[in-house]
Amino acid sequence: MNTAHTGGPGWHAGEWPGSELTRARLIGREWQPVPFRQFVLKVNSRCNLSCTYCYVYHLADQSWRRQPVTMSPEIVAATARGIARHAERHGLTRVEVILHGGEPLLAGAGFLGHVARQVRSAVDPGTAVEFTVQTNGTLLTPAFLDLCAEVGMKVGVSVDGGAADNDRRRVRHDGGGSHASVEAGLRLLTSEQFRPLLSGLLCVVDLAGDPRTIYENLLAWRPPSMDFLLPHGNWTSRPPGRDADERSTPYGDWLGALFERWYSAPEHETDIRLFLEILVLLLGGSSQVETIGLSPSAVLVIETDGAIEQVDALKSAYAGAAATGLTVLRDDFDEAFRHPGIRARQIGAAALGPECSACPVHRVCGGGYYPHRYRAGSGFKNRSVYCPDLFALITMIERRIRADVGGVRHPA
Repeated sequence: MNTAHTGGPGWHAGEWPGSELTRARLIGREWQPVPFRQFVLKVNSRCNLSCTYCYVYHLADQSWRRQPVTMSPEIVAATARGIARHAERHGLTRVEVILHGGEPLLAGAGFLGHVARQVRSAVDPGTAVEFTVQTNGTLLTPAFLDLCAEVGMKVGVSVDGGAADNDRRRVRHDGGGSHASVEAGLRLLTSEQFRPLLSGLLCVVDLAGDPRTIYENLLAWRPPSMDFLLPHGNWTSRPPGRDADERSTPYGDWLGALFERWYSAPEHETDIRLFLEILVLLLGGSSQVETIGLSPSAVLVIETDGAIEQVDALKSAYAGAAATGLTVLRDDFDEAFRHPGIRARQIGAAALGPECSACPVHRVCGGGYYPHRYRAGSGFKNRSVYCPDLFALITMIERRIRADVGGVRHPA
């Protein structure tokens, strides 16, 4: 029996969801699988940085040590065929492919170009394939950006602000800072020739930094969008600064100050995805990402050895938490629908515990990001370890916009 169908890989005995989310039980809830539309390809499993908060190298799951350094041509071809089959079977008009790592540019520009061409040639022309490479920005070159322009690939850069803020945590293996190299890469990427390739900047929240200063340092690059991520943690392994005192809301306060700076600007400066998603949800819409709201997850991760995995942030919970037991060399992507972890991230409010279900903002926060709900012994049917912060942030934004749009209420 394939253990991916019974909750073997990616599942701790006795912890939710385990084998509870069988198809028979979910049929009564009218659950239908949502096709995968975002495929994260871990084209290279190593990195030239050693960021202190990295879930790949410094948290619970150390499986990167056993991964091939780079995807083989065989894995690339099998992945491309799998994406093509999935898109055709489900009639998808668009899929997103993110080249990720580690640091994907360590695989070489030629290899990344090969991956993009292989996927695009495999997928039916009726399905648009949108490529993004997510990089730490230290290895950007004119030759690589010329390639991105040729194959139609956007570039997202991870950077945590100016030199002082960035180099507190985004360090090299010898402990040295990375900002000077990132700055050189961003200067190239934001030049007149290459600026259209920039998809946005990604920053991990650091309580030691001032949110306004960090935002304005990032804003100086004039990115079309920014994303601010909470550091990965859970009830068993708490994130920094998120102690047991639920009267304190350090991350909510930090993000709230950032929201005020962004929202109060005399003109629109850039998109901040977290805030835009919360605003849409407060106004009764649906989220487009799984970090907030109750929209079903449509993400699959392919490791360098071809393993098909759930969202990679699960590696912050425990070793093997992201595993499905499936591989592109043997299995169809539709097989992943049978994994309880995939189902748990597709059934929305049905995956929430009673404490979340009774909360007035649960349809906005969605219980928090799934990996942040983990508690050893009970699993993922918990509220987020960031619950106090999310509640404070959402209610603050609601109060702030109520006067502007009139009558904002928590979606029922």
